[in-house]
Amino acid sequence: MSYIYNKVRNLLRGLSAPAVVAVAAGVMVSCSDKLDEVPDNRTEIDTQEKVALLLTSGYPTAVPAVIGELSGDNLVDNNVILPNANKHDADRMFHDEIYRWGDIRNYNTGDDDTPYQVWEAYYQGIAVANHAIEAMKQMSSDPASDPTLAHSWGEAHVLRAYLHFILVNVFAETYKDETQSSSDWGIPYVTEPERTVNVDYSDPKYRKSVAETYALIEKDLLEGIDLIDDSRYTVPAYHFNRNAANAFAARFYLYKRDYQKCYDYATAALGNNPAASLRKWSNMSANTVNTLLNDYNDEKAPCNYLLLGTYSLLDRMLSACRYAINTGSIEENVPSTLDILYDGGGPNWNGRIPAYQGKLYVWGAGQEFGTWLFKVYEYFEYSDKIAGIGFVHILYQPFTAEETLLCRAEAELYLGKKDAAIQDLEAWTRSKMIDAPLTQANISNWYKGDYTTNIYVSDLHPQDISSEFVKLEGDERKVLDCILHFRRVETMFEGLRWFDIKRYGITVHHAYRDPKAYSVTHDYLKWNDPRRVIQIPTNVINAGYPATDRINGQHSTSSVLTAKPQLAK
Repeated sequence: MSYIYNKVRNLLRGLSAPAVVAVAAGVMVSCSDKLDEVPDNRTEIDTQEKVALLLTSGYPTAVPAVIGELSGDNLVDNNVILPNANKHDADRMFHDEIYRWGDIRNYNTGDDDTPYQVWEAYYQGIAVANHAIEAMKQMSSDPASDPTLAHSWGEAHVLRAYLHFILVNVFAETYKDETQSSSDWGIPYVTEPERTVNVDYSDPKYRKSVAETYALIEKDLLEGIDLIDDSRYTVPAYHFNRNAANAFAARFYLYKRDYQKCYDYATAALGNNPAASLRKWSNMSANTVNTLLNDYNDEKAPCNYLLLGTYSLLDRMLSACRYAINTGSIEENVPSTLDILYDGGGPNWNGRIPAYQGKLYVWGAGQEFGTWLFKVYEYFEYSDKIAGIGFVHILYQPFTAEETLLCRAEAELYLGKKDAAIQDLEAWTRSKMIDAPLTQANISNWYKGDYTTNIYVSDLHPQDISSEFVKLEGDERKVLDCILHFRRVETMFEGLRWFDIKRYGITVHHAYRDPKAYSVTHDYLKWNDPRRVIQIPTNVINAGYPATDRINGQHSTSSVLTAKPQLAK
């Protein structure tokens, strides 16, 4: 049977969910005998080269960074800090809905950074991986052992695992333990091209529990990880190379709390000398934001395990003057995220993190409206230079050496290797151009007290989430606070802090003020709040997929930017 690649791609671009996306597979392989007559043999996926080409289109062009940042605790509402704060044209009503942890409805299907875009892009990638796997099965009775196909077989399975991993962590409860997560609804885990129209994805065949979803992710991950061969890639950083796959495995097992496997896979990625693979901030030029951006996104840099080209307005949202990293307000009981992420010091440094000096930017509205790190600055692709229109891209880094090092430090702490964890944390600070040593003493001094008196300490509820969560006290708890603080700094703008909030039951406080309103609303998202699960996209619900009950906890192209960034003081 023929696989008509171009038609598959064109159809998939217009679909939005497994309730619709997987239909394309059935249409392509079984609708008409006419499809058996290949009009051009270049469109039939019947060689390893064509499979590899197909897989390049399976990497998502969307990320849940905006969803995660607005849901989490890195951004403040500037209308609280500066009433009637100016707005930029990148502002969207759905930003307000996310920040208030509501159902997200006010967006168009063409808008970037929405739940619809994430759901569509990731299930589109899953459909591509399934087509590649199906094609390889037709080409060989044992693709995993076929020297021409084994690498692509591995890439397809690791990619499929990763795409489901992001979806389950966005649209379902966090992984708790085998028992509890067996009762929490996960997401549809799609492993084959569908051949029927109007598939019922609420059927248990597809819609799995969180525990079942994690088991299937692990199965795909282990099926593929050892087969990946970096020599088969032209530019490894844009694919699941060995380091990226090992880093993914480390994060997966960290979330699952299998700390020994997390440690093993993180070490496989980092090698014997992790410091050598960390980002060399001291070598990065600060001449222009574009120079910095190109240095940061260098595909040859050993710290950049995986790069994704995405459509995103994250940069424009941060310059919109509504939600930003800012100084907070003592009067309104809003802590400074500027201090937590940039300027407030840490256990072995004072003031601004040295690596970020000269690399923080503000827009023309002024520094009081928020600050952002250059790494979110956009690449603009003109579709019509005369009309000044085109597409906004942000190069996203799902896996880096730095984040993997912090995964390992967390695993080491729970494995009883506290000193090794502190060594890894010190390596992270040195990579940020901090020369002072990191010790248990200065960690304990910096993270003393609790979340009510110390903004660097989070309100954690891991034992409430699961009794199987190891309880850390004393010095070990202080080291955990340090790890979570460093992870928050390392992953800002990437949405990963939201996943840490979910898995540790961290309480999040959002204060917001409606335009022209006098009073400020304070809302607290606690460890057991069902609003921690992002609602299934409205388009998918309208197609018949069950919505999530976020009350009771039950589950049933943009204009050209004309403003110029300025260095922050």
